[in-house]
Amino acid sequence: MRTAKIERNTKETQIALIWNTDGQGIYEGTCGIGFLDHMLQALCVHGKFDIQLSMKGDLEVDCHHSTEDLGIVLGMALAKALEEKGGIRRYGTAYIPMDETLGFCSLDISGRAFLVYEAEYENQSIGALDCCMIKEFFRALAFQAGITLHMKILYGENDHHKAEALFKAFAHALKDAVTETGGGVLSSKGVL
Repeated sequence: MRTAKIERNTKETQIALIWNTDGQGIYEGTCGIGFLDHMLQALCVHGKFDIQLSMKGDLEVDCHHSTEDLGIVLGMALAKALEEKGGIRRYGTAYIPMDETLGFCSLDISGRAFLVYEAEYENQSIGALDCCMIKEFFRALAFQAGITLHMKILYGENDHHKAEALFKAFAHALKDAVTETGGGVLSSKGVL
């Protein structure tokens, strides 16, 4: 199994996480932000990943440190679980409809971190999660995991649907990209 355990402790957050790339779609634990927990559960279910999380953050300040640091740790765990990135599809793309919303994600597990993110929200927050932090979460994850990540809301009205469409599109694209193919690294260079 492609599994990684990461612990990261700062003055703002204390996170212990286990990521199983070949899981059953189970999310255990809480980050302390209800809507983000809902999104992580969707990520696990739709990607067939297992995540065990133990986390404390300075939520009395706001959700910023917890959301960004969780993205960092998830990215670190994904990079460690995939190691040399050999024998996987490497690329994944998904469009996910969520009622009136259509979300898009395309990614490359390339070792070259980049984020293109296009999504606008009507409200400042969804529950206790500031909408501006969704981009920061994915930026932190992509940069730690070494993923080139493109995400976009093509259209939609409801902020909950927009965020959920992006998380589910990411889950499906990542699930495809980490699918084992056998063989070496998918690159004309022979390495990533």
